[in-house]
Amino acid sequence: MGLFCNGFSLFVIVCSMAVVASGNFYQDFDLTWGDRRAKIFNGGQLLSLSLDKVSGSGFQSKKEYLFGRIDMQLKLVAGNSAGTVTAYYLSSQGPTHDEIDFEFLGNLSGDPYILHTNVFTQGKGNREQQFYLWFDPTRNFHTYSIIWNPQHIIFLVDSIPIRVFKNAESIGVPFPKSQPMRIYSSLWNADDWATRGGLVKTDWTKAPFTAYYRNFKANACTWSYGTSSCGSKPSSAFSDGAWRTNELDAPSRRRLRWVQKYFMIYNYCTDLRRFPQGPPPECK
Repeated sequence: MGLFCNGFSLFVIVCSMAVVASGNFYQDFDLTWGDRRAKIFNGGQLLSLSLDKVSGSGFQSKKEYLFGRIDMQLKLVAGNSAGTVTAYYLSSQGPTHDEIDFEFLGNLSGDPYILHTNVFTQGKGNREQQFYLWFDPTRNFHTYSIIWNPQHIIFLVDSIPIRVFKNAESIGVPFPKSQPMRIYSSLWNADDWATRGGLVKTDWTKAPFTAYYRNFKANACTWSYGTSSCGSKPSSAFSDGAWRTNELDAPSRRRLRWVQKYFMIYNYCTDLRRFPQGPPPECK
């Protein structure tokens, strides 16, 4: 059985063959680009990505996942990180891909990072929500989590929910539930848009820029050769009790409201200039 909540009551996926991957980057990930700018060390317990004027770097998971909880601890680029983006996300492939995004937009020294979130379904995104963090993400490691099941996606920071994207297929909104996804992360230069809309450029005299990763954990159903480790049907991964406890509990809802009231700085659902005919249907 897989408990996904670490003492934080959200929901439980009970999966007789769920895979729990924890902690060794050599076993769980491939360094995919950036030459030697991506490194695994400390016996596989620590990974770093670096960016310089020549190139950024990135990695991806060896396995594909279809539902579960993914946790990763990150320590972001310190100092003047303007123009840089550290992306950490789940994604499938192809023109109708699904994707669940964390992106950390760098800033000038002393200014806060912006945490950018997005959800793509069948190749369509444009569902951005952005947040300031209530701590300095460059001083220590913090845990960034995605909980994904057939009913909703929950984004969490240090086990505090910051965003919930619910399944709204009943009103015609596609939901990611059939395409297995890998975990990806990259550190790259995006100074044409990342900081103040591109007004602040990357200061290459501060390079290399480096982000660190540790304590990866996937309590999830893996996908291989068209078969899920949790059985042939996604719903078979869930017990009746799991469905009943599938929503955020009252303390979690209070934390979500706290984050969205005090730290959310952009919500596509309230952007009337962008959607003059009214917000997308999942917002209503």
